[in-house]
Amino acid sequence: MIRILVVEDDPAISTGLKASLETEGYKILVVNDGEEGLNAAMNENPTLILLDIMLPSMSGLEICMKLRNKGVVTPIIMLTARAEEADKLLGFELGADDYVTKPFSMKELLARIKAILKRRVAIEDSFDFYEFDDVKVNFKNMETTKGDKHIKMSLKEYELLKFFIRHIDEVVTRNTLLDEVWGYDVFPTTRTVDNYIMMLRKKIETNPAIPKHIQTIHSAGYKFVK
Repeated sequence: MIRILVVEDDPAISTGLKASLETEGYKILVVNDGEEGLNAAMNENPTLILLDIMLPSMSGLEICMKLRNKGVVTPIIMLTARAEEADKLLGFELGADDYVTKPFSMKELLARIKAILKRRVAIEDSFDFYEFDDVKVNFKNMETTKGDKHIKMSLKEYELLKFFIRHIDEVVTRNTLLDEVWGYDVFPTTRTVDNYIMMLRKKIETNPAIPKHIQTIHSAGYKFVK
């Protein structure tokens, strides 16, 4: 059964989320404190995490950062009342997979949850392993090494890298990446794509400033070259 961890300190929101998500057949665990949320994320093995930003004892952004630093790749959807793009980009940079701004509709949130879970299954069901230069990627276990160094990547970064590998030597537009990797256009923009490309280059390229593998094709998009 799919287990969703809800870390939200507003009882009205957490109660509504629990009731709605259980109706969809998900098993729901709710905590209302940041430290408790971090512990639950580490110990309860959730399939997906809905994570509020403003929490007692520890912010959602800090929880996200700590989980990614520990190598936890569980998909994270951030929940926040903040609408500024800079805050959203910070969440993505720390490893969040999606971002929903309050107030949100359950229909939209459910669509995003289902899209993330579907793409995670797609990652696990296709080819398991890929290697280029000194980079080794295990998509099944979501583990990546560059040389002898372990590289920590979010689910979205794995999705993006796998899409590039599937379309090796093809020019891919930013809008195509939005459609195929994100699956919707409610928040993500071409700037979001560029930021993810930048983060991915820092992790897999020997010289991110002069990328060898994820190349920018002027006025067109990007191309992955092995």
